[in-house]
Amino acid sequence: MNSALCTLYGFAAFFMVFWASMWIVHIIALVAGRWKLHRKMQPIPTSETPLPGVSIIKPLMGVDPNLFGNLETFFQLDYPVYELLFCIEDAQDPVLMLVHKLMDKYPQIDSRLFVGGRGVGVNPKINNMQPAYEASKHELILISDSGIRMREDTLLDMVNYMTESVGLVHQMPFVCDRSGFAAAYEKIFFGTVQSRMYLAADLLRINCHTGMSALIKKSLLEEVGGLKTFGVYLAEDFFYAKSLTDRGWKITVCSQPAMQNSGHCALASFQARLRRWAKLRVAMLPSTIILEPLSECLILGACASWAVSVLFDWDSTIFYLGHILMWFAFDWALLCLVQNGPLPFNVLEFVIGWLLCEATRPYLFAQAVMDPLIQWRSRIYRLKWGGLAEEVKAKIKY
Repeated sequence: MNSALCTLYGFAAFFMVFWASMWIVHIIALVAGRWKLHRKMQPIPTSETPLPGVSIIKPLMGVDPNLFGNLETFFQLDYPVYELLFCIEDAQDPVLMLVHKLMDKYPQIDSRLFVGGRGVGVNPKINNMQPAYEASKHELILISDSGIRMREDTLLDMVNYMTESVGLVHQMPFVCDRSGFAAAYEKIFFGTVQSRMYLAADLLRINCHTGMSALIKKSLLEEVGGLKTFGVYLAEDFFYAKSLTDRGWKITVCSQPAMQNSGHCALASFQARLRRWAKLRVAMLPSTIILEPLSECLILGACASWAVSVLFDWDSTIFYLGHILMWFAFDWALLCLVQNGPLPFNVLEFVIGWLLCEATRPYLFAQAVMDPLIQWRSRIYRLKWGGLAEEVKAKIKY
């Protein structure tokens, strides 16, 4: 057998192994989701075993149609001791009026407002949160993005997972039911692609943390210099989670997903988020450039179909169609599991949204690789290998 033929068979074998590995990830995600998600809550303990206090930090910027309702859910949490710390960078931001209105409506809730932030790095979210972090009174810190909507028992769910060996509890990203095709597209992405990798990574103890809703022990952050230490990164969530795992602490997903409920829902803006996240992953983990496109349904299916035609002389077209059909079925099952209730769209709408999601992601990833600059609101950043960031265009004043 000559070297060219050996190389051919080697590539074919590699694609088949990678293809089989991705199906194992599918199965792990379904098993992990069935075991972990949507567990029934235990009743709040009595005063003899009090729950720890929690400082909830809410970085805010701007107002969208659902923001008032989202923030109000934090004033209605069924939890004995917590404080709400609202962080607003710009004193002219209209969100100030909204926060004051909620604080006046719920005077019994311990809440404070921090305006102006503090420049401790290039990450605007860290800068915005720093004063609130320094003023927080409790050992447990919940960092929660503005678009998150909470159930009354969500905080209790998260605290229940904060054991002695756990340093960080986070929610798996998902979305509330909203109307329109863009909303369906988002739900399909978070309920399939994102959930698959997130649940599998959690079960395998791999850091796949996103910081939209994360409960962390403050003392562990203080051991490495506090929250400001991670202001040199844009993906601060990944790096403070990595800091914990490097020191032997566990991170875990709680049973309730993080319900994103932004009032602005558009296909173009969500695809811009996907490109930004891809740029962050490539900078932090360069192997992503090869492994992520290969893990996509359509690309992996094409590679595996070629491989079976080389190795087993099978019909590549039939194999490819079977691969897509099975991937679709597994994704539908996972989405239904994560939703834990009726979906806001029918199977036909899912088919259309799923096909668009699968067909566009490789193109969006290629765009991210070709243009590594990251635009975050009105700022532009350049990422260095390893995830360090530098600002190349300051905030635009309108």
